[in-house]
Amino acid sequence: MNSLLLFLLIVIAVGYTLELSVSLLNLRNLSPELPHEFNDVWDQQKYKHSQEYTRQNTRFAILQNTIATSITLVFLLAGGFNVIDLYARSFGYGEIITGLIFTAILLVLSLLLNLIFSIYSTFIIEERFGFNRTRPVTFALDTFKTIVLSTFIGGPLLALILWFFLSAGNLAWVYCWFGVFLVTIILQFLAPILILPLFNTFTPLEDGKLKESIVSYTNKEKFKIRGVFVMDGSRRSTKLNAFFTGFGRFKKIVFFDTLTEALTSQQILGVLAHEMGHYKHKHLIKMLIASFIQTGCMFFLLSLIINNAKLFDAFGMENISTYASLVFFGFLYSPVSLLISILVNYFSRKHEYEADNYAAVSTGNAQPLIDGLKILSSANLSNLTPHPFHVFLHYSHPPVLERIRALQTMKSVS
Repeated sequence: MNSLLLFLLIVIAVGYTLELSVSLLNLRNLSPELPHEFNDVWDQQKYKHSQEYTRQNTRFAILQNTIATSITLVFLLAGGFNVIDLYARSFGYGEIITGLIFTAILLVLSLLLNLIFSIYSTFIIEERFGFNRTRPVTFALDTFKTIVLSTFIGGPLLALILWFFLSAGNLAWVYCWFGVFLVTIILQFLAPILILPLFNTFTPLEDGKLKESIVSYTNKEKFKIRGVFVMDGSRRSTKLNAFFTGFGRFKKIVFFDTLTEALTSQQILGVLAHEMGHYKHKHLIKMLIASFIQTGCMFFLLSLIINNAKLFDAFGMENISTYASLVFFGFLYSPVSLLISILVNYFSRKHEYEADNYAAVSTGNAQPLIDGLKILSSANLSNLTPHPFHVFLHYSHPPVLERIRALQTMKSVS
């Protein structure tokens, strides 16, 4: 057996086993006893409901991973990639256009599979637990818009990457590195202006006590914003959320309409102060630098294996191509990607604690944020007791219980 094929099979098997193990550990870690910190917001029935929500989602994720892994293995061992490559080549175009066709077919197949899972998750699981407000027509339009955006953004970007590797010689990976990162930065600026409004309506926050307290707080903290907006998140879900979007003077504060209905002005201010803490601590810049380094490492590693004959033999390919190298590299890169994501999540969780601390200090009171986190966790049926290994692998935010305990410790010290 081809040594690279054996390695690929081991990577897939280990990845599946790891996800299965951590999911089962997470289920076993569900505790029937409600943490006392939540007694003032949660009741036992709500807590049982949240645990059942975790069970349903975890079991569904296991099923989804099992089906996807099985299909991937069959597709790989049966020579599915070669069949698609031969079909893409049958049109007689050059390597860039052929690569776009090859990649598009693979993405369509992946989309169809994921669409089935997404429909079940949205209209069965989310509906069962009272979250779903997405109408079928909204779901269809969201899917269509996502496909169109991916085509008009991802297609030219892929063509550019292929062109670099076909014409730029040994420095191709460097051009790809800076080119992709530049596109990432541009999208960060364009998202709040052109992309997000395609999916949601953003309405300026109406005058009143909440807006006055926000303006007063942002002025005190010397934090310039373009505006405060309410997003119609209730069109799709009853879950609560808030976020900042944009860079520099184009920064905007966005609250889900569900959040403004569920939290008091002081609690919303606490959530806002937390988000502002990310900017004050330059977390976004730090993560962009990390992303820049990660992108460079990825393209450098890609340059080492591109058009590798043994790799193409492992995938049962009759022809060697730059575009297929990009796809196959994703399989080899998955262990590296996992290690990087663990490291990124570690720093992301650290950033969340720093943002919580900033919110408590800048507002002079940790309690509104604590209360807001409790209400958010209750409304979203959060898992209050995730397994530490699951947190280590996948959580970009600390578990809400740990965040609250950290805030309470700081509150008692102050």
